[in-house]
Amino acid sequence: MSESQNRVVGGHKAAMHNPNVSVEAKEHSRQVVEEIQGSGAVQDDYSTKTSRTTGGKEESRVIGGYKAALKNPNVSEEAKERAQQILEDKDAM
Repeated sequence: MSESQNRVVGGHKAAMHNPNVSVEAKEHSRQVVEEIQGSGAVQDDYSTKTSRTTGGKEESRVIGGYKAALKNPNVSEEAKERAQQILEDKDAM
């Protein structure tokens, strides 16, 4: 894996943990990291173990994030509608 790929993944992981980043941006970063990891360019044992072996715990955090977005006054109505739809699709509402 190249140094630039490491930096891209690192930046996206930082965005996913930054409370000032929107739900949509965090979702985009998650998708980018998964895509890069899926290509075999990045081997990250922690995120692989988290998403595969403790999927329930990870899923709970995702659902919690979407529920929090619904109550956050800084989240746009469009983002709240998307979060609501995702929660309904997951039968979490």
